[in-house]
This record gives sequence, structure tokens and C-alpha cells, in this order.
Amino acid sequence: MRKQFTRISVLAALAMIPLGLNAQQVLSLEECRDMAIKNNKDLIQADTKIKMAGYDRKIALANYFPNISATGAYVYNPNDFGLISDEATAKLNNMGTTIHGQTQSFAQALMTAITSNPQAAAEYMQSPMWQTVVGAMSKTDLSETLNALGKEIADAFHPDIENIFLGTVTAQQPVFMGGKIVAANKIAKLAEQLAETQYDQKYQEVVVEVDQAYWQIVSVANKLKLSEAYADLLHKMEKDVDISVKEGVATESDALQIKVKANEADMLRTKASNGLVLSKMLLCKLIGMDLNSDITLSDEKLDEVPVPQMTTQKDMEQIYADRPETRSLDLASRIYDKKVAVARADMMPQVALMAGYSVTNPNLKHGFEKEWSGMFNAGVVVNIPIFHAFEANNKTRKAKAEATLYRTQLEDAKNLINLQVTQLRKQQDEAFEKHVMAKSNLESAEENLRTATIGFETGVITTNTALSAQTAWLQAHSEYIDSGIELQMLAANIAKAEAAYHSEK
Repeated sequence: MRKQFTRISVLAALAMIPLGLNAQQVLSLEECRDMAIKNNKDLIQADTKIKMAGYDRKIALANYFPNISATGAYVYNPNDFGLISDEATAKLNNMGTTIHGQTQSFAQALMTAITSNPQAAAEYMQSPMWQTVVGAMSKTDLSETLNALGKEIADAFHPDIENIFLGTVTAQQPVFMGGKIVAANKIAKLAEQLAETQYDQKYQEVVVEVDQAYWQIVSVANKLKLSEAYADLLHKMEKDVDISVKEGVATESDALQIKVKANEADMLRTKASNGLVLSKMLLCKLIGMDLNSDITLSDEKLDEVPVPQMTTQKDMEQIYADRPETRSLDLASRIYDKKVAVARADMMPQVALMAGYSVTNPNLKHGFEKEWSGMFNAGVVVNIPIFHAFEANNKTRKAKAEATLYRTQLEDAKNLINLQVTQLRKQQDEAFEKHVMAKSNLESAEENLRTATIGFETGVITTNTALSAQTAWLQAHSEYIDSGIELQMLAANIAKAEAAYHSEK
């Protein structure tokens, strides 16, 4: 029954092994880089700035085209609007009464004048035509008709503008703005390129940061394997010494020395294990994974750290052209050169064509009638700056000074880059020599450990000699791992210094 239970337990354990392996994710260096680039918040923000700069470029391009706008308005005016005075309005409203009164007065005066002359009175009074005229003048009353006509005239001089509707469409086309539009478009293009170089700079920083975290894990993983091998070696030696003590071949002092070294090896293994966990958490943070994700690196299980290939050294002028820092400073100086042109344009005349079409209700062209009317207009606008406390002149000088500042910074940056690249190349040469020496030392330490182990097992050498050989082997192996990691770190830094990493932007 117990055997059957044991068999079932073993089968269950074996069945669970693939599940654990499947849950573990194996990542290569390129995959880690791609994941970091995809999830890095700073890169996402830098990419957004590129898009914003692209919009600014399109905004600057729009200044070449006409600016067309439409405006509509409604105005309520509770006050009357008169083109003539109230006295003149009253005269027009009573025009018929006034004229009728004057006509009657004239007729009466005429009759008086005729009747005062007997000869004329006899002659005219006997005339049928005169009697007809006099009768018509006495009977005709045009006061109401003329009053109505006067009122219409008075109303025409008092247009109804209580409710006013108006609309206009205008178009303005720049003709000459002193070169400001051209310079602004060039600045926008340079600003977009500047945003791209800033993205490249952050891209390189992210790649190098991931590379360093990646190789740090490989280093700690190899140190963990080394500490495990060292601990196993000491524990085996501890068992052998315990047997020798029982047989009287070794002393308790020998056993105690080995036990102390074995405990130190266990502590070293624990530290390496904890360091590996923390290093993987850091890499998970950089690549956007959960900190507790179970990951394994492609180079983590290798027997030794791979040595990077030596690349052809780039020419310094090419490095200057490729480094995002120098490109940024060069673009910044060129931008301020164009800002000089923008500032200078404020001192030059500006010419623009303009045209418009307006509609109003009341009709302005036909006595403010309650109907829509339209009119077209076109013209040229010329603005000539004369004096504003030398503002434009000082802006030009400031832009020139800023351009000079960035050119000076560019030259200083080139010198620093030259120093950095030269220093890293020298360090790489030294690291390769150190790696060769570390490998030679490791081979010697392994041979020394082999002979010391055989001598200790046969009782030819002492415990201290065997422990010294193990310590030397541990140190040689650790230095060999460190030299390989140093080469990988230097390779990443040199690639960044020589601008070997290129984004897809």
C-alpha cells in the first residue's frame, strides 16, 4: 500500500513539473529591450512630444494659406435713430396743413388786392376763368394728402434699426510678412527633428539601462551557481573530515575550520539567491512586467558569460553626427538662427490682401428696408513698424546671443564626447586583457584545486592548504565572471557613446 502511494506521489510530482516550466518565461536580451521600449513611460511621453511637434509644423504651414472666417451678429437697439432733428420732423408731419394755410392766405391777399382796385375788380370778377380759379382755390384742401406725404418723408429719415442682423465672410492672404512665415515653418521642422533626437537619447538610455540590468542578472546567476558549487564542495569536504576525525586521521580543529567555511559558503549562496531575486525584480520593472514574474534569461543558464564581439570603431565626426546630444544642440542653434529672422521680420513692412462679403438686415443700400442686402469689398493692408522702444532690435540681438550660446555648448559637448569615447575604448582594451588573464588564472586555480583535493583526500596536504585552494578557485572564478560582465557593460556603454543604438523614429 505504501509503495503504491509513493508511486502515485512521484507521478503527481512529475506531472506538475511541466506546469512550473511553462509558467516560467524565458527572455532574450532583444526581447527585454523591446518590452522596455514598449512600456517605458518616458519614451511614450517623448513619442507624444514628436506628435505635438508634428502638429506645430502643420500649424506653421497653415500660415501660407488664406485665413477665411465668417461672422454673424444680432443687435437689439431700443433707441430711435433719426437723420433729421425733431423740429424738421414736425415740419414734415404738418407740411400739408402749413401749405394749405399759406395757400388760403395767399388767395385772401390776392382777393383783397383785386377788390381794392375797382377797375381790376370789375374786370376780374366778371371773368368766368377767374371765378373758376378763385372758387377752386377756396374749395381745394390738400392738407391731409401733403401731411401724409410729409409723414412718409419724415419716417424715411427715421429708419427702423431696433433689430439688426448682419453677417460677413472675410478672407486674408499674407503677401509679405518680412520672412516671418518662412522662418516659422523652418523652426517648426527643426523643432520636430529636435523632438525626435530627444526621443533617440531617451531610447539609448533605456536600452543601456536594460542591458545593464540584464547582465547584472547573468552575473548574479553565475555567482549563485558558483556559490552553490563552492558550498557543495565544502559540505563534501566536511563529511570527509568528519569521517577522518572518527578514524583519528584528522583533528577537531580541522573539522571546525571546514564547518566555518561551509557556513560562510551557505551564507554566500543565500546572498546570491536574494540578489538574483532583486535583480530580476528590477528588470521586470524596466520591461513593464509584474515584479514577482517568474522569468529566466537566455544567457542565465550558460556555463560562462559570453564575450561581446569587437566592433569597428566609428569615426569621431560620424559619432558627432549620430549622437543625439550633439544633434540636439546643433538643431537648437539652428532654431535660434531662424528666430533671428523672425525677430528681424518685426522690423519690416507687412503686406496682406483682404476681401470680404457682408450682408445686413435692414438693407443699408435701400433706406434701411426690412430686407437682406449684400456688398463685396477688397483691399490691401500694409503695416509699417516705425518705433516701439527698439523692441524688435533687442529681440534680434537676444536671438543671436542664444544661437551663439548653443553653438558654444555644441563645441564643448563634442570635446566631452571625444573624451568619453576614448576613455571607454581604453577601458575596453584593458577589460579584454583582464578577461584573458582571469581565464588563465581560473584554469590555474581549477588545476590547483584538483591537485589539492586529491592531496587532501589522500592525506598528503593539510586542511588549510585545501581550503586555500578552494578560496583561490572561488576568487578566480568570481573574477572571471566579473571580467565577462564588465566586457558586456562596456560594450553597452560604448554602443551608446558611439550612437550605435537607433530607434525606428
